Amino acid sequence: MGGMIAMNSAVLASEDAYRVVTFGDSTTADRGGKRKYSAQLAKTFPAIEVINKGIGGHTTAMAARRFQADVLDQNPNLVVIQFGINDAAVDVWKTPPAESSRVSLADYEANLRRFVTEIQGAGAEVILMTPNQVRWTPALLEMYGKPPYDPEDVQGFSRILGTYAQVVRQLAEELNVPLVDVYSFYDTPERRATACVELLPDGMHPSEKGHALVAGELAKVLEQKISKEASGTP
Repeated sequence: MGGMIAMNSAVLASEDAYRVVTFGDSTTADRGGKRKYSAQLAKTFPAIEVINKGIGGHTTAMAARRFQADVLDQNPNLVVIQFGINDAAVDVWKTPPAESSRVSLADYEANLRRFVTEIQGAGAEVILMTPNQVRWTPALLEMYGKPPYDPEDVQGFSRILGTYAQVVRQLAEELNVPLVDVYSFYDTPERRATACVELLPDGMHPSEKGHALVAGELAKVLEQKISKEASGTP
């Protein structure tokens, strides 16, 4: 793939740069000095412009309020969308404890659908990504280790999050947009049974290695789109 990337990067090194916006929460946002998947993509494709519009703690409902400015007003060629961990979270640590997710499954689906259809309506393309899984750590257990979560299940936090990931899969299929199924990266037999320390050092946010997995899969899709852009293929 490296030769094709070099070739197409040269083709795209024109006055109008191919612009990619990465739109998400803290798993997208620059934080902690890690090279996030956005930065890794920018290094892989030096002729394109990658604009990181991730904000920590954001749900799709919060992101909807900044969607125009952070996405449409950037005039992107392509938008990568990844939300879900904050949407799915049930804040059982509150007083009184929350009994439902911050954003309902129906509203989550509706927000993502709006993002995709408005981006497409503006003439840009979309890649949807499922959220990464979450693994228990002492800090997360202290905050969330009670019903409806299961502290005895290594994937206890993800049992709700998994239903949100499935919405992303279904929406990608329905709207015929590429999907990078990050959630499934953690579903190998080995990773299901472990804390995934090498990928999720704090249980929630990917390490550089975790981001490299995401960037690698995104690069495959982006390479195809750059090839189409360079050749003028519809």
